[in-house]
Amino acid sequence: LQVCTSFTYSALHRKDQEVSYGLNWAIAARGVVVKDKVFYNLEPSELQKSGTAYAERLSGTPLHVKGNVIGGFPEISGAQFAKLLKQVTFHLSSISSLYVQDGAIGSSAECDAKVRVISDNPSAIMSLSNILQKIPDRAISHDTCPLTIYVASSISTNVRNALGSGTQYANGVAVADIERSSLILCGKAFADSAMLKDALTALAAPILSARGGLPVPGWLLSSGGSIVLLFAPVEVIKSCSEIQDVLVSTDSGVVICSKQSSVLFPTKSRPPQLFTKPATVVVVSSDSTDALPLVSKLSPGQAAYHFLAGYEDGKFIPAYNRAPSPFDQLALANSLFLHLKKDKTPTYLINAKSSGKQIDGTIYIQRALHLLFCLTFWNGGHFRHYELQART
Repeated sequence: LQVCTSFTYSALHRKDQEVSYGLNWAIAARGVVVKDKVFYNLEPSELQKSGTAYAERLSGTPLHVKGNVIGGFPEISGAQFAKLLKQVTFHLSSISSLYVQDGAIGSSAECDAKVRVISDNPSAIMSLSNILQKIPDRAISHDTCPLTIYVASSISTNVRNALGSGTQYANGVAVADIERSSLILCGKAFADSAMLKDALTALAAPILSARGGLPVPGWLLSSGGSIVLLFAPVEVIKSCSEIQDVLVSTDSGVVICSKQSSVLFPTKSRPPQLFTKPATVVVVSSDSTDALPLVSKLSPGQAAYHFLAGYEDGKFIPAYNRAPSPFDQLALANSLFLHLKKDKTPTYLINAKSSGKQIDGTIYIQRALHLLFCLTFWNGGHFRHYELQART
């Protein structure tokens, strides 16, 4: 891990001067007292010019969650979280240079989750800037319920007392509290992007829902002005490079609002933007028992059922949401059902296996594109559908 601990003061002096007392008070409200300097909303290019390097990517960092979530993640008690938070805020209050970065999850200003990062490490700011969407300076000050990420990269050896013995934290640990909308990252946990996205998805879900959005573990496809919501096992997405090329984001996570939709974590090479609500929904299964046809049309109820249970090799299993979630999955499936029914959204099922074998990516994408962009189109304000025929 390469970290720059000293900056050329003249290079960043302007940013330091722009930090207002209001920011200091806002940070203090999160339990962190500014000791000396705060570097606010620095661009990655500014950090790189000052010698900061990206941290080496990690995976498998333990994530502990306080709150009622599904997904099999280890729980943490309120007392444990409070003890760890006290250690972290004391540490952040004792260092001379703090790094504060604001961002958001989701692209819609009306239905997003604002995030404030308070860090002791400029490399953490660079890593998190690759995940969070940019927002205007001080936009977070008008938000009623922002998320807070505390990064304490140098106190990983102290988490044992807070989390108890037996905790695996060789490279760090992450602890989330759904009710407090807070995430603590100790050690090098900030370098584990997959874990961060899982944690932030769970933390943002109640906020997005309260603002009228429906956060779901899916993908958006955009082609020719048509927006498609895709539900598929992660393994299917990873095995099909052709379909990855037409995804708005390669990361799972979509929020559907009253008139718009957006991804939670846009791919950096594809600028974040808002889309219309999905015109079509596609549910991908992976069943080799021949119980499912290659392509079929689903009713809203059938789509919600497949979303809830999935169907893989003769078994109903949770297929689309393996990240921690604070929502009851039956309630989430019912919300999806209501959205599909209200908007009369055409929904289809594609089986990614044929005669026990995974369908070749080229055939799969041809089938999907034929289904998505040829069978359904907008005409005179009404959707028209052609008779669906399975194609191999």
